[in-house]
Amino acid sequence: MKAKVLIVEDEPAIQELLAFNVMQAGFLALRADDGESAWQQIRAARPDLILLDWMLPNTSGIVLAKQLRADAATKDIPIIMLTARGEERDKIQGLESGADDYITKPFSPRELMARIRAVLRRHAPQLQDETVDAGGLQLLPAAHRVSAHGQNIELGPTEFRLLHFFMSHTERVYSRAQLLDQVWGTQVFVEERTVDVHIRRLRAALEPLDKDGLIQTVRGSGYRFSAN
Repeated sequence: MKAKVLIVEDEPAIQELLAFNVMQAGFLALRADDGESAWQQIRAARPDLILLDWMLPNTSGIVLAKQLRADAATKDIPIIMLTARGEERDKIQGLESGADDYITKPFSPRELMARIRAVLRRHAPQLQDETVDAGGLQLLPAAHRVSAHGQNIELGPTEFRLLHFFMSHTERVYSRAQLLDQVWGTQVFVEERTVDVHIRRLRAALEPLDKDGLIQTVRGSGYRFSAN
């Protein structure tokens, strides 16, 4: 599951360079050159991270960042602000507008990719290709493989994404609606009870290795992955 990175940059050459490096790093690149087209992209395909240029036509990146943070549907999307402004007060303004990180032009592609990966690790670890270990399970995202006690566990694609999310967010309770947003995405419209069906399938796949108890039902609240 590749992370979607929305590049909001009005200079074509810089936008192209950013998109090239984002794709080289294994992410999907979405593009916008102003605030209006950025909102169109966000509504059409909710990005996992936004690279936001400060100086945009019509609406500045600062204003757009504040709008994103004020909207319930976008307030949790991580933002990295891109700008030629390098003064401390500018960085503070960028961060206070809602940006999660701030990088000054010119920057090296390697540094930018490192910043993107660091922000995604904090906000959406399930989108990373790093091996996840929890509750005696080992999950390898790139290989789409889960194992316990040296034995592989066969999972469908939805059960795999669900387990990946749970293993990346242990000991926290998530409602069905939250799981739908995080695992299925905000653009997919399915009933909340669909979550129950996939939870049952996931438990059935884990049961032969006595790992089904890792997925706990919290009455009236939702589900939790508990490694304890």
